[in-house]
Amino acid sequence: MKPQILIVGAGPTGLDLAYSLARFGVSFRIIEKKSGTGTASRALAVHARILEHYQQLGLSDRIVKKGQPILSLDLSDGKEVKANLKFHDFGKGLSPFPLILSLPQDEHEDILVDELKQLGIDVEWDTELSSFKDTGETVHAVLKKEGQPEESADFAYLCGCDGASSTVRKGLDFEFPGGTYDQLFFVADVETKKAEVEMEKMDMYMDNDGFMLYMSVRNEFTKRILGVVPERFNNQTEIEYSDISEYIEKKIEVTASRVNWFSTYRVHNRVSDHFVKGRTFILGDAGHLHSPAGGQGMNTGIGDAFNLSWKLAAVLKGKASSTILETYETERIAFARTLVATTDKAFQTIINQKLPGTALRKFFIPYVLPSLFTVSITKRNAFKILSQIHINYKKSRLSKGKAGKVFAGMRLPWIKTTDVDNFRALRSLDWQIHIYGQASKELKDFAAAQSLEIYEFAWQPFMKKTGFKQDALYFVRPDGHVALANNTQDVNVLKNYLTEFELVAFHAN
Repeated sequence: MKPQILIVGAGPTGLDLAYSLARFGVSFRIIEKKSGTGTASRALAVHARILEHYQQLGLSDRIVKKGQPILSLDLSDGKEVKANLKFHDFGKGLSPFPLILSLPQDEHEDILVDELKQLGIDVEWDTELSSFKDTGETVHAVLKKEGQPEESADFAYLCGCDGASSTVRKGLDFEFPGGTYDQLFFVADVETKKAEVEMEKMDMYMDNDGFMLYMSVRNEFTKRILGVVPERFNNQTEIEYSDISEYIEKKIEVTASRVNWFSTYRVHNRVSDHFVKGRTFILGDAGHLHSPAGGQGMNTGIGDAFNLSWKLAAVLKGKASSTILETYETERIAFARTLVATTDKAFQTIINQKLPGTALRKFFIPYVLPSLFTVSITKRNAFKILSQIHINYKKSRLSKGKAGKVFAGMRLPWIKTTDVDNFRALRSLDWQIHIYGQASKELKDFAAAQSLEIYEFAWQPFMKKTGFKQDALYFVRPDGHVALANNTQDVNVLKNYLTEFELVAFHAN
């Protein structure tokens, strides 16, 4: 089968896009100019919304087993712990994954590459995109592999997952506005002689002299340390771990017996002015760069991939109008801009070593923060934001209506009892109807005629607290977001929705 899509870049975003497309039965090629997956990584955190996505793909068990759950965060001023935030307590009842998973990016990539291999799909390493042109009917791409003549090929769509210096974004002439933080940052993986007793805990240290974040990674003897390089080293051409080891050890009392990896880098906050042009899309770091606050960057890129994958699959398989592809930019660029703005403010507060940052830290950490996180609603909202389960596409063309407190565009609320888990249905990766109560015969007959999956969940009082309305109609997208919410089971409302976007179930003949 001729590949229909060219994916440029085999980081987590590109690999997730590839695996998702493969699950939808779409043919593609994925190229990467590097020789293989990385041997070290800055990105560690995998949040609940992405783990829910991996659960839909059947990958969550393997991902979680390989990673290390981070269940709590200690906030310290360098003298004592001022606050302990328990993530599993925050997210209880909100997601099947009330945690942050620590999984080094290189191991994350290795899993996805292996899963693709099991499907008979290989990443084309040492291969880069030389140039491309949208002809209106196809995208003509020129590929270059060292030691071989250039290759020309045509694809229905091109997806640029090729990072901050994206060849695809530059080829589209997209602006990449934003800024760069003044501070120089460092990241290190070090081995310690003393095993970590509490591997499920993350530590954040902040005082007037800076901040540092550290946690266990890979095993009980290895720590990931991230922080700001002291200003006195900023003019050095090269900085080694040994240059700042005394500073690190004094701050966090972690002594390295071996340094596995160390790097310094600048942090950017940028969002491309567009994510789509014609038949070409950009995803992940090619479209948006974030501060490390909350470990949102990689997760957002994977979110881009899943959002786009089912839409491309639907159009290429004749299951939807091509107009749904326009919603990729609408939905994802709005979230990226909001995320950059919010993480930027949070990160500036953390790293600012001058007023008002110092005063805010002195007051906020020891006094305000501990009391805030004793309040149930604060804890729940914090988890929703950090985990990305709060993401909604309310303003999207694909989102219509509201029933109870559940509005179209939001992620389907998760409910689980001893005999009910409504997320199990999402593993079909298809459009589906949810009724929390009893479905009418008319709706069941219509669903059967359209080959639409329909799920009835016997009404229980707690469902109202979750946001559902008894017997209301919820039409759910393949990515688990609510597409249509209606107070009644009006078949005509659903029929009009399907007609507007020319939607057909993936498994329909």
